[in-house]
Amino acid sequence: MAFLFGRNKTRSSQELVRSTKDFMLKLVAEDKPSPKLEEDLSRNLQQMKVALQGTPEIEVSPDQVYQLANLLVTEDLLRLLAENIHRLPFEARKDTQTIISNVFRFKQPGSPSAEPVALQYVIANRPEIIIALCNGYDRRESAMPCGGILKEALKHDAVTALILYDEPSNHGKPLDLGSIDTSQPSSGQGVFWKFFDWIDKSLFEVSTDAFDTFRQILIRHKAMVAKYIDTNFDLFFDKYNNILIKSESYVTKRQSIKLLGEVLLDRQFYEIMTRYVESGNNLKLIMMQLKDDRKMVQYEGFHVFKIFAANPNKSAGVRRLLIMNRQRLLDFLPNFLADRTEDDQFSDEKSYLIKQIKALPTTTAPLQQQPNVQARTCDSYEAPQQRLFRGRYLSVACTRHAGSLADKADAQPGVRPDLVVNSPSCVSADPIGDGSVGEIGGQECANRWWAPAGQKEPEECIRSTLERMKTGESLATLTTF
Repeated sequence: MAFLFGRNKTRSSQELVRSTKDFMLKLVAEDKPSPKLEEDLSRNLQQMKVALQGTPEIEVSPDQVYQLANLLVTEDLLRLLAENIHRLPFEARKDTQTIISNVFRFKQPGSPSAEPVALQYVIANRPEIIIALCNGYDRRESAMPCGGILKEALKHDAVTALILYDEPSNHGKPLDLGSIDTSQPSSGQGVFWKFFDWIDKSLFEVSTDAFDTFRQILIRHKAMVAKYIDTNFDLFFDKYNNILIKSESYVTKRQSIKLLGEVLLDRQFYEIMTRYVESGNNLKLIMMQLKDDRKMVQYEGFHVFKIFAANPNKSAGVRRLLIMNRQRLLDFLPNFLADRTEDDQFSDEKSYLIKQIKALPTTTAPLQQQPNVQARTCDSYEAPQQRLFRGRYLSVACTRHAGSLADKADAQPGVRPDLVVNSPSCVSADPIGDGSVGEIGGQECANRWWAPAGQKEPEECIRSTLERMKTGESLATLTTF
C-alpha cells in the first residue's frame, strides 16, 4: 500500500504542475482572463506552496518536494511564472514568490553538492529565469515578489555572476559562466545596468526594493564584484555619480552615498577606492553633498569626503582642489553638523580632518621633477629667465624659447593671466615616464605638453602650450597661483 500511495502522490504532482502550466498559458494568451481562470490558477499555486512549504498541520515530504521542484523546472513552469508573475492576482503573486524561493532553496537529502539542485539546473540551462526575475522591476506588480526571490538567490555567487555578465544575445544559447572573459568590458546593455534606472525612475516602493537588490549584488560576493567594477570603472561610476548620487530623490541620494562609503572603505574594494579618490571631479561631487540642505545627506557625504582628505597619496588634481578650498573648508568644518555632540567617532574624525587640511600648503606648489630623472639641458640653457606678461611672470630655463613664448602669450587674448610656465623645459628626459618626448631644435624635450611627439618646431611647441593655457588645463608645466 505504501508503494501505491507513493505513486498516487507522484501522479498528483504531475497533474498539479501540468494543469497549472495550462492555466498559465491561457492567462498569457488572454487579454482579459476570466475570474474562473484566475481562481483555478490561484488554487493550484496555493496547493504547490503547501506541498513545498507545509503548514503547522501538514508536514512536508522531502520526496514530494523533490518531485515537485523537478517538475517545475523540467516542465518549464518556473520560467512561465517568472516571466508572467505580474499577470497573476495579488495573493497568487505572493504564493509564486514562496514557490520559486523554496525551489531555489531545496537541497536533495544526501546530495554532495552544496548548491540547491534546482538552482544549479537553472543557472546551467535556464539563466533567462534569473534575468526575467530582474526584469520584474519593470512593473510595480512584479517588483516586490521578484525582488524577494532575487535576494534569496543572490546568496549564491553564480547568480551574481549571471546578473553582472548578462549581455544581449541573438544566438539563443544560455550564458555559459565558464566561458566568460572577465577582462572584457561590458557593453552596458545587460540587465545589471538597468538597476540604475529602476532605482532612479521607478515608483518609491519599486525604487527602494531595486536598491536593496542592487546593494546585495555589490556586497554579497565582493571579490567578484570588485573585479567587475575595476574592468568597467568609468561606465559604472559615470552612472553611479550622475544617476544615483545626483538623484532628485532624497532616499536614493542618501542610500547611494552611504553605499559608496561602505564600498570604498571595504578592504576588498581597495583598488576601486584608490582609483575613485584620484579624481578631482569625484571630490567636487562629494563636496557638494556637504552643503546639501538635508543633514543625513551631509553626514553620509562626510564619510566619503574623509577618504579623499585623509588619503596620504593624493593625486595632483585632488590636492590642488583641497588647497584652493583650504580656507573655506577650515571655516566650514568646525560648525559642520555641530548638533551631533553625542557621536564621538564623528567628532574625532572631523577634528582629524581639520588637522589634515590645516597641514596643507596655502598655495599650489609647482610640480617637482622626479629625482631619478637624468636631465641634460639643451644648448640654450641658462639660469631660469623671468618675463613679465599681464602682471604675471613667465619663468623658463630655456632662453631659446622664453622670449617667443612670452611674446606669443601677450598676443593671445584668450590666455588666462593666472597661468604661468615654471620649469626647465628643454631636457633629454621623460619625467612622465611614458616615453612621449618630442624634439626642439634637435634637442629632446621632457615636457610632453610643450613638445608632444611629432612636433619638432619651436613654433608648434609654443602653439601647443598656448592652446592648453587657454582652456586652463592643469599641465606639468602650468601652475595656477
